[in-house]
Amino acid sequence: MNRSSVLSVLRRLTSRTTLYVASFGTVAAMGVVALVSPTQAAAGRTGYRVDLETATVAQLQQAMSARKITSEELTSDYIERIRQLNTDGPGLNAVRVLNDSALDEARQADKDRKKGKVRGPLHGIPVLVKDNIDVQRLPTTAGALALADSFPSDDSFLVKRLRAAGAVILGKTNLSEFANFTTSGMPSGYSGLGGQVLNPYDVSQTPSGSSSGSGAAAATGLAAVTIGTETSGSILSPSVANSLVGVKPTVGLVSRTGIVPIAASQDTAGPMTRSVYDAAALLTALTGIDPEDPATQTSKDVVGTDYTAALKTDALKGVRIGVASAPTGNQAVAFNKALDVLRAQGATVVTVTVNTGGLPPGILNYEFKRDLNAYLARLPRNAPMKTLDDVVKYNLGHIAEGTIKFGQTQLEASNQIDIDDPATKAAYEADRDNGIAGARERIDSVLKAENLDAILFTGSGSAGIGARAQYPSVAVPIGYDPANGRPFGMSFLGSAYTEAKLLSFAYAYEQASHEWRPPAVTNPSLFRCVQPGKWQRSCAP
Repeated sequence: MNRSSVLSVLRRLTSRTTLYVASFGTVAAMGVVALVSPTQAAAGRTGYRVDLETATVAQLQQAMSARKITSEELTSDYIERIRQLNTDGPGLNAVRVLNDSALDEARQADKDRKKGKVRGPLHGIPVLVKDNIDVQRLPTTAGALALADSFPSDDSFLVKRLRAAGAVILGKTNLSEFANFTTSGMPSGYSGLGGQVLNPYDVSQTPSGSSSGSGAAAATGLAAVTIGTETSGSILSPSVANSLVGVKPTVGLVSRTGIVPIAASQDTAGPMTRSVYDAAALLTALTGIDPEDPATQTSKDVVGTDYTAALKTDALKGVRIGVASAPTGNQAVAFNKALDVLRAQGATVVTVTVNTGGLPPGILNYEFKRDLNAYLARLPRNAPMKTLDDVVKYNLGHIAEGTIKFGQTQLEASNQIDIDDPATKAAYEADRDNGIAGARERIDSVLKAENLDAILFTGSGSAGIGARAQYPSVAVPIGYDPANGRPFGMSFLGSAYTEAKLLSFAYAYEQASHEWRPPAVTNPSLFRCVQPGKWQRSCAP
């Protein structure tokens, strides 16, 4: 669907709007302006009005259960907010395409609710997924012009899990093209098909990649929750850049079937949300054994885990956290304040060293061609691209249309590799196996030597070594730079399938610190002229 088609859908579906873009709650009688936190309910429509920028899954679920709002109304409100902030207004460019059936799905969720068939915390909740994840009747493009008309025959396993949980598939988010594996030096958040995603906290800064659209969309409340994917940092880094909770799961916890890949050894999808509870609820829905993804068999011992059940405010009491980062400047101030919160909540914090360098060469170039060709082979016979070679040739033949504005060095490098060549295969397998084993040993040895429950890094510092080890990380906001309002975050790293523990630590910290702020609070100028009913003479017409 092109941009004009998206606008047409938006206008057709949004004759009614109850959008309420608010960063502050005003107590008019007292003349007081109070900060709205993500855990405060937002009411006030004719009946009920939702502050979409701050509303949590639990609040939305409570409002629907109390019949203050329907899923259809909520979905319509998100579509209108996408028009206000993504398509018009600041033009965040975070959402690439809407699901024409979103309102129908929401109506069905409402009917099920009336019959008492509520499937869990995500029932009726609008979700945006990254545009490298298959959704039936929507193109899966990975941001590439070559895949603009590439329609899958079925939902991805992940999307099937969301539907089974009662979620509404609102649409798809923009991303760094081919999950930031097109070329070296391309801006994060840019794709030839979708254009450039903006960071709502500071549009002069990167939204980070490759799940940049999911990050910006979640931060500004263009959906209740979003899904990103990660090969090495692509959930954690945009989560930090957009002040979100990001969960990079253990490889094998979430199925990769129906997702445009980079490398099977490291690929995974995961939640990007504004609160830890929302991330836990979303992760609960995403997991499951997929016969088509053998890696999910390794998650059999944790299948069915309700990650929200692990969330306790006293989860840090008696735990040992290793600190593997030593930031400077304002980031150090925020990080040290976060460490003080951990200590106040009963954690023992110890300084550790995790050697993140000197691992065997990465294996992404080896695996990309093999895995992309396998994904393309699953598509219907009329799919526009059959192989990576087709993509490379298409790009070269359509340069004038902007296919490869920044080049395609990584696509070409992978396309030239013959992984079936005996010498190449031996080198690849050695680098893959030694890389995984080496990364795990470095993490496990530190955890064991210091009797740690997790290792803590500033920002997304756990991403590289965690990706090679196939281990989970959870990122959480820790504050904002007083010089410019840009977000700071930290990430908890653990061993395989310790997501419940890591989420519990992040939750206990979040509930004790209350550091999260929506972008309209730290960057109000971007939103000042898009608040409905708040037009000012100083704003452009």
